[in-house]
Amino acid sequence: MIGKLKGIVDSYGDDWVILDVGGVGYLVHCSSRTLQGLPSPGEAAQLAIETYVREDMIKLFGFGADVEREWFRLLMTVQGVGSKVALAILGVLKPADLANAIAMQDKAQVSRAPGVGPKVAARIIAELKDKAPAFSSIDPAAISLQDDLADRRAPLAVADAVSALTNLGYQQAQASAAVAAAARSAGEDATTETLIRLGLKELAR
Repeated sequence: MIGKLKGIVDSYGDDWVILDVGGVGYLVHCSSRTLQGLPSPGEAAQLAIETYVREDMIKLFGFGADVEREWFRLLMTVQGVGSKVALAILGVLKPADLANAIAMQDKAQVSRAPGVGPKVAARIIAELKDKAPAFSSIDPAAISLQDDLADRRAPLAVADAVSALTNLGYQQAQASAAVAAAARSAGEDATTETLIRLGLKELAR
């Protein structure tokens, strides 16, 4: 099983690169983000590799970092997500941004990738939300708040404050993180108005 390739870039295609390793050209499929990060033909490059072996073919997928390969593996465990969709998602979202989007249940971010509709985005979030926090840079309190909002367990003042901030044009993830921070400083009995005011201060930082 091939886990890494280090060689000279030979040529590019729309979703692949041929890497010359000791005179052998390996065709490696990559996300658009990974391809953009590779050097020009004739220069040295290194890719983390995921090898897929089937009866009729051996296919190599390349990644600029091990964490991107890990997310490719995770995405492939979701029903209805194949290699093409997984690479499309990684082409639009960096691993950290994908982790944050899943942790905050931000379907709009995930569905930015070509071929990913609302249903597929919802399935990705539902099946990977327990794994995303380990890779996420989002405050755990904000992730917990987002779960409470989704399950309608959040206090009314908190839910109203998040709704008010999203109505002002902030993304759901931004609003949830700001209100979570505001609730931490203002206490459990804070009013909606207080949470909005403190939340706006957090967003202005």
